Amino acid sequence: MDFVKALVPGAVLTFVVCALLGAGHSDGGWLGIQHHYILGHGLFWSWVMFTIGTGLSWMLIAITPK
Repeated sequence: MDFVKALVPGAVLTFVVCALLGAGHSDGGWLGIQHHYILGHGLFWSWVMFTIGTGLSWMLIAITPK
């Protein structure tokens, strides 16, 4: 269940970081930020960043006392 909870903060972290780097016309180096169009709206996204952000969120949620 902790992994499912970590998907939302991982996606938000990815969206914010990719939007900031993508607005500066950077590809993020090894992050590989790509510009996608979904229903006419531009979106910057990186699956590498999403994996790292979700893993970090999962770790922080898992070590939090319940």
